Order: sequence, then structure tokens, then C-alpha cells
Amino acid sequence: MTTSAPRTARRRAGEDAAMPPRADCIADSAGGLTFDVTETGEQGAALLVLRRRDRDEEVSLPLTPVGNGRLRAALPSGVALAEGRWDAYAQVAGGEPRRLAPGVNDLRSLVDRVPSGSLGHVAVRIPYVTRQGNLSVRSWLRAPHAEAHELRPAEDGLVVHGRVYGTALAPAARAEARHRGSGALLHAEVVAEQAEFGFTLAYGVLPPGIWDLWLRPAGESGPRVRIARLLDDIADKQPVLTYPRAALDTEYGPVQAGPYFTRDNDLSVSVVAKGAVAPVTGADGRTP
Repeated sequence: MTTSAPRTARRRAGEDAAMPPRADCIADSAGGLTFDVTETGEQGAALLVLRRRDRDEEVSLPLTPVGNGRLRAALPSGVALAEGRWDAYAQVAGGEPRRLAPGVNDLRSLVDRVPSGSLGHVAVRIPYVTRQGNLSVRSWLRAPHAEAHELRPAEDGLVVHGRVYGTALAPAARAEARHRGSGALLHAEVVAEQAEFGFTLAYGVLPPGIWDLWLRPAGESGPRVRIARLLDDIADKQPVLTYPRAALDTEYGPVQAGPYFTRDNDLSVSVVAKGAVAPVTGADGRTP
């Protein structure tokens, strides 16, 4: 009996040391993130480290004690975070970084977010849980940005309504559908009202394949802006937002067509010939 308690205490201490630190995340409407991390049990200056996946790039943020056994780091919207997936770590006194486990994510401020666009770009950061149960941050940095607010079926086609940020809509504005394999382009007329845009894409004119949707806010002479849905709290739209597919006869034969969001949350349309197998999108939203 005299030795069981110390052994139990040592075992529990070992279990606590083996548990990864956990971080709660709070998002603000400007695009910033606050991380509240449980104490690591180690002594020394602590950092929250974000590493861009598949890239030799990282961002380090100081972790400051805030009481109740918590350390806090802030990622302001003004700190640039390149587009991609960033894995989160805690590092103490120059030691080996430890992967962070997810806590509670408060993303309420991201729902129906309407950024000003005054800086010429839109910055989006959404914390999420990986398949391995770790904490990562999905980041987008678009300059300018075309946000798809509403998708609805039309007669043998798709109606898209959205808003552009970081640039103005000119009378010559138009939408483009670009075939992912051949690069072929098809255009749709845009109806614009201040920063809001709308267009209808007819499925019948699209040969089978994947068609990526773009906006040309200034027409042919201006930038080409990828249409996406970024301004909410869903890091990966593809498994969450699904849309009905239309079956129709075209000059290319009978097809099924419909919109979907890629793994980058960009908007595309797939057109599949009857009897063919629909393509599977990869991690970057492209067919393997």
C-alpha cells in the first residue's frame, strides 16, 4: 500500500506528459484568430508555431500566460498567412514542437461575414480538425475575391449570385467557364449592381468534363478572379454543400451536370456523359 500511491502518481504524470497540448480557437470578423493553449508543463518562453503543409514556411507567435493554466497567442488579420493548410504546434524554450490537439472552436463571427475589401484583398482563416485528430488552419488570401453567395438551378443550367471584393464591377464584366483539360473558354453575361453580380450558365453548351468558374470584373482587359465560397465557418465545403444534378440531352449526347465546390472551396461544374463515371477530385480540387 505504501508504494502504490507514488506509482499511480508517476503513471498519471507520465500520461499527462504524453497528452498533446490542446488549443481553443476564437475567430473574429476581421479575419484574425486567437489561440488559448493548455499549459505544456514545461518551463521557458513558449511559441505557437504554424507550419505550412508541404512548404518550408512557418509563422511563430508568442504564447503569453493568461491565468487558469492557459497560454494565449494572437494571429491578427494584418499578419499575412499564405494560402494553404497550416499545421499548429506548441514549442517551449527552443525544444521540439509538439502538435496541438483541437479544443473548442468559436467561429460564430465567420457566419455571413462581409469584409470591407478596402485593403484590396480578403483574408480567411478557419481552424479545423484533421483526419488524424490534430489542429490545423485553412488559410485563403485572395486579391481580388469573387464570393459565391447563392447557387440555384435554372432551366437546364445554373444561376450564380455573388459579391466581388477588392475591385469594381465594370459594364464589361463577364463570367467564364474554363475546361480543366483543354483550357477551352465559354462566357456568360453578368448582371451587376454595385459590388453584386449574377449570371446564368447553360449546361447544354458545355462538353463533358470539369469546368472551373471565373469572374472577369473589368471584362477582357482586367483580372481573372476565381469564384469561390470562403466567407463562412466551413473549412471544407465539398462534403457538406452538395447540389442536385440536371439530366439533359445536348449536342454532345445525354449528360448529367451540376455544380460543386473543390477542396479549395472554389466553384466548378462537372458535366458527365451518360454511362461514364464521374471524376473524383483530389486534395487540391483537381482530378488526379
